[in-house]
Amino acid sequence: WAFLELGTSGRYNDSLQAYAAGVVEAAVSEELIYMHWMNTVVNYCGPFEYEVGYCERLKSFLEANLEWMQEEMESNPDSAYWHQVRLTLLQLKGLEDSYEGRVSFPAGKFTIKPLGFLLLQLSGDLEDLELALNKTKIKPSLGSGSCSALIKLLPGQSDLLVAHNTWNNYQHMLRVIKKYWLRFREGPRGDYPLVPGNKLVFSSYPGTIFSCDDFYILGSGLVTLETTIGNKNPALWKYVQPRGCVLEWVRNIVANRLASDGATWADIFKRFNSGTGMVVVADKTSELYQKTYWASYNIPSFETVFNASGLQALVAQYGDWFSYDGSPRAQIFRRNQSLVQDMDSMVRLMRYNDFLHDPLSLCKACDPQPNGENAVSARSDLNPANGSYPFQALSQRSHGGIDVKVTSMSLARILSLLAASGPTWDQVPPFQWSTSPFSGLLHMGQPDLWKFAPVKVSWD
Repeated sequence: WAFLELGTSGRYNDSLQAYAAGVVEAAVSEELIYMHWMNTVVNYCGPFEYEVGYCERLKSFLEANLEWMQEEMESNPDSAYWHQVRLTLLQLKGLEDSYEGRVSFPAGKFTIKPLGFLLLQLSGDLEDLELALNKTKIKPSLGSGSCSALIKLLPGQSDLLVAHNTWNNYQHMLRVIKKYWLRFREGPRGDYPLVPGNKLVFSSYPGTIFSCDDFYILGSGLVTLETTIGNKNPALWKYVQPRGCVLEWVRNIVANRLASDGATWADIFKRFNSGTGMVVVADKTSELYQKTYWASYNIPSFETVFNASGLQALVAQYGDWFSYDGSPRAQIFRRNQSLVQDMDSMVRLMRYNDFLHDPLSLCKACDPQPNGENAVSARSDLNPANGSYPFQALSQRSHGGIDVKVTSMSLARILSLLAASGPTWDQVPPFQWSTSPFSGLLHMGQPDLWKFAPVKVSWD
């Protein structure tokens, strides 16, 4: 992990704080940003992989969306919501200006390059925009997971643990744990109170001003996290439009700042829903008390969402792998969650991958049947390249669980957590670039051997 602690002073107005926060972050992490950019997005709509039609549609979509948000900010000068949207974009503008060496605080309207640093913020949005805007050169990734999450009530209700691991391409493993203390006010006037979430700690990446994972510990007392639900129903893409929506990464930041409880967070987050990130509201407290755990693993638990997302057809074609109750991770969580007794055992469960010996990791339609994807923390790099697989997610890929983050009620109060970076090596060999099938992939700045124990992250 790299670590970044960044704070601003409430003696200055919110707009200047936001822009300065971006300026400073780019100044101290310029080298990491460059390497992360080269590893992950350098050719996205770049000179070597420029899909003309899609890239122009994406550019036009983002420009229209930014223009509409500017109109809303001007039309609603007293709105707390649009004030936070503006601060978010100003922070990104400061990051972009600082990196490019042309710092100049924008007093009025300002522009952000649609295919510049905005690309680094669009992790979840971009997956959906590619489909909504008819990108043809999409690498097949049917069934690809993107996170595992678990909320666990310990025996005797002694503590509540919250854990998350991110699944991503291994080229994204330049990681930063960030602490922001931004003294923003709820609204644009100086007499507004500070936002409840003015302090936050989150796992992140160079050049991004939100988590991307998403995992946040907030000064408001909330811990927020998600696992992505993909849409497999093409009929829904017509609702993804540039005007009238705020993209998921911005809605995420605004909700984290303004909300003081879970219900308020959900209400703020679902405003101006872009269709490239969704929220389903339900209080699961009673179920948590009854079952003592709540797991999330990229499959909708609500029947209406499951059906609307087009997953019924995938279950009919491929079986329970795509079902909420019968998928490998669902079964592993159900079997192993009772082993969680403390922080260390929670880390072990969230790093669990014993695919060579665990019957729940078998893929009966695969050859060979043991599959590194079928675990709480995937290791798809360990699947044989010459194997036979029913869909892309189960094949050999430079993709898997790349971290774990765990906090508790007491640790969250002091914005602290346990975190391990890199693919799991608890029951399987550690990942090593030089001996992997992917040594030719650009991975600037990364260690060769990924064999790191969890660290406790705490702050002065």
